[in-house]
Amino acid sequence: MRKSLLFPLGALTGACLTLLVASPQGGVWAARAAVSADDAYAQLNLFGAVFERVKASYVEKPDNAKLIEGAITGMVTSLDPHSRYMNAKAWTEMQETTSGEFGGLGIEVTMEDGLVKVVSPIDDTPASKAGIMSGDLISKIDGEAVQGMTLEQAVNKMKGPVDTKTKLTIIRKGADAPLDVAITREIIHVRPVRFHVENGDIGYIRITSFNEQTTDGLKKAIASVSKQVPQEKLAGYVVDLRNNPGGLLDQAVSVSSAFLQRGEVVSTRGRSPEETQRFTARGGDLTKGKPLVVLVNGGSASASEIVAGALHDHKRATIIGTRSFGKGSVQTIIPLGADHGALALTTARYYTPSGRSIQAQGIAPDIEILQDVPPELKGRMDTMAESQMRGHLSAADGSEQTGSQSYVPPEEKDDKALHAAYDFLHGVTANAVAAKPATKAAVPN
Repeated sequence: MRKSLLFPLGALTGACLTLLVASPQGGVWAARAAVSADDAYAQLNLFGAVFERVKASYVEKPDNAKLIEGAITGMVTSLDPHSRYMNAKAWTEMQETTSGEFGGLGIEVTMEDGLVKVVSPIDDTPASKAGIMSGDLISKIDGEAVQGMTLEQAVNKMKGPVDTKTKLTIIRKGADAPLDVAITREIIHVRPVRFHVENGDIGYIRITSFNEQTTDGLKKAIASVSKQVPQEKLAGYVVDLRNNPGGLLDQAVSVSSAFLQRGEVVSTRGRSPEETQRFTARGGDLTKGKPLVVLVNGGSASASEIVAGALHDHKRATIIGTRSFGKGSVQTIIPLGADHGALALTTARYYTPSGRSIQAQGIAPDIEILQDVPPELKGRMDTMAESQMRGHLSAADGSEQTGSQSYVPPEEKDDKALHAAYDFLHGVTANAVAAKPATKAAVPN
């Protein structure tokens, strides 16, 4: 459920609202800005004039560094939902996160309509144990409204010493009122790969994120399954990418490479043709060509979609589940020098090996499986897709796809998509009631 928060303007009932506009020379004035939108220097002059006026006339003496940081943040976040400026502290914290170990709640978030939106809780973390779900909107942190914070400020507020508690106020689609959820902070050790042998002949591999440890974890999982199950008995592998919000591009390429002998994994195309880059498989198929099923859903984004798209286009895997999120844009990290942080700037779109753009479209499954959602969660488990995020980068070909179901049953026995994957590897046709071809309907751009 989307809700808009309004800034309070004071008690206006029975009173007049008076605005005093001061001139550069002091006194009252009305100004008309007559600056050409195409004249960057004139616009910068306007910024300088506003900056000086704020410095000179704001009710309290402002901090110049905070003013500049706020201006940079506003400029970058106005581009799209994924471009952002990170100050030195936020940049350091991001590097800690991608290393696979950090302090906090265990939650992947983005910013939407001024609120923090949950992309996905990380498995076996305080957030997932507390029942935080993909698509939840965080409106308050410890009673303080998120509206007006940057994403980094909100994330920093959710972090804190281990064993301390924070209270999140959640707006959840279908819920009658906001929910207050208390969560105890922990050191988050992101174990990106989990696996087990199913039924004695299938290797199940769950990848929860793409950090610096993912490929090593995948190689260990494949090696372990190969030791436990003789090659002649091994029916194949299930790679579960559901509710995986993505991560590092190089890890997506190396994970794909673990299942491919050769060929392109993904290409990135920027504003100019000469900016196109192609990333190819390296290392060879570690599974020795064994059948492969990839599970995706509405919470599978970015690096997850790169892997699913590459394996699908090379006819290396069958995709089962629901349409993925559609986050097909490349954010390049641009360090800005000592103590100045970095930019995460959208510089290109991702394309699958067959030339299909992922952006605002996602990866459609070969077999769509809808889960049975508990009555109390009905209407709450459809993820808002990239195409529905305010200010998103448009799809390359003009057609965009809406979000899809992101619910994964907590009990494996209730997981229809997972059982369909096992049945597929055993040569059993998926249940016609549960499975249907992925829809092709698109929404206007």
